[in-house]
Amino acid sequence: MGLPPAALPARFARTFARGRGAELVLVCASLWACAVAAAHPSDRSPPMVGKAPIGSAFVARPLPAADGFMLTALERPARAAPARYRVIVVPGSGCAGMAAIAERYFAGLLHAEVLVLHKPWVDAQASTPADRCSDAFVQADALVAWRAHAIAALRADARDRAGARPLPQLLLGISEGAELLPALAPEIPHLAGLVLIGSSGLDPRDALGLHAAQWGASASLQALERAQAGPLPDTTVHEGRSLRYWRELWQWPLARPLLDAPWPLLQVWGEQDRSVPQAAYQRFALWANARTAAYCARALPGADHGLQRPGHDGVQQLWTWLEQWARSPQAGPCAGATE
Repeated sequence: MGLPPAALPARFARTFARGRGAELVLVCASLWACAVAAAHPSDRSPPMVGKAPIGSAFVARPLPAADGFMLTALERPARAAPARYRVIVVPGSGCAGMAAIAERYFAGLLHAEVLVLHKPWVDAQASTPADRCSDAFVQADALVAWRAHAIAALRADARDRAGARPLPQLLLGISEGAELLPALAPEIPHLAGLVLIGSSGLDPRDALGLHAAQWGASASLQALERAQAGPLPDTTVHEGRSLRYWRELWQWPLARPLLDAPWPLLQVWGEQDRSVPQAAYQRFALWANARTAAYCARALPGADHGLQRPGHDGVQQLWTWLEQWARSPQAGPCAGATE
């Protein structure tokens, strides 16, 4: 029996579900990829001024993005002294914010300051199923624009921290968020390494091709490719995403930039991940073993796309590895990722 559409990545599930003749059911690809409909930045709602508390530990921090927009970041100091490092997080796909889960999700980062970026068209406190994103969100969402906004925000963050005590920084991408890491890495002072959660490291087109082959959805994938190649405008919505989104995704390079990057790379995934094929992870891991910079892969037995399995939170396990690394950061983040 094939995998039900509900287990497919949120951004691909609709395409594959129709191709298999199954009832369409969309769920989030991971814990953080759920959201409510978010306002399009062109709505020009009054920007947030100053930091606003989110729970007991995080604050919502406005940061300037590209083209006069603002994005909302979540920020938290280290939970325990001394602060040894800083983690900058790029969340996964969808119109989701991480505010509702941030305190629990990042609890194990005891000696780390945390900064979580959100797209300008995402409400950091929103959470509903990914198939209920607004039409405005669908039209705004695109990787090229998100890259530009994130770069602008990181430059502003670096300016704000220019006089602060320097800390080693890790850049962490969750699922789709990993696709931005090679472009964002040069903007981060004192960058000590890159961390991928639930991302194969392959170019998105290649990863999706492996997924389609595994679940018998090649016909749906071919239909998506024909739609992109056709004359319809970028604003046309195809299977829940604009053709602008799909066309950019199809040309998006990830594998080669990650392989060539001069920073250590730690990649963590679940062996029961039903959103990304194990073959995709294994292919990239084979290539990455030849990187000039350090590389380490950790596949968590029984864990899903969000690194969860019954009775075990693999995300907190990852944080334990990072905490171990932070005691001797000169060894590189792979040194802390013990089996």
